[in-house]
Amino acid sequence: MKILLIDDDETFCATLARALTRRELQVQTAHVPATALQAAREWQPTHAVLDLKLSGEASGLDLIEPLLQINPALQIVVLTGYASIATTVTAMKRGATGYLAKPVDAHAVACALGCGMQGESTDEQEQRMSLKRLEWEHINRVLAEHDGNVSAAARTLGLYRRTLQRKLDKRPVQE
Repeated sequence: MKILLIDDDETFCATLARALTRRELQVQTAHVPATALQAAREWQPTHAVLDLKLSGEASGLDLIEPLLQINPALQIVVLTGYASIATTVTAMKRGATGYLAKPVDAHAVACALGCGMQGESTDEQEQRMSLKRLEWEHINRVLAEHDGNVSAAARTLGLYRRTLQRKLDKRPVQE
């Protein structure tokens, strides 16, 4: 199995690559879209692990279709620190086969790629975030985009300000 890791966080990418290599998988990394597409053409990976948010304005979602044009059989797992239902649906519609929220470890990535070690669980329910957790992550991402302004975040989310405050008063949902 040949895995192409595409993430602009070079430290995370190198750490995950080492962990997957220890699992006897072939791994190559790329940090920008152009390098990723060139590596996909030359190296012909069977799987790709793609960060949703790349450096600058680049989005991992925009790389899904070009990667699949290079290799239609490529299995793509999208990673993100900003999980939301909307991006999950968009990634799947564009051709991704999996979606994981950061922080993520090599075991979760290997399971999502379908190459878990013997005796390890590959149960899909372990890989998916609960709906409440997705909501919590989305609310906090929107709040961060508005620099903590609850009123602006509430308008963006289509919620009453007080409703958003009640949701924020609750603790994060545990997995």
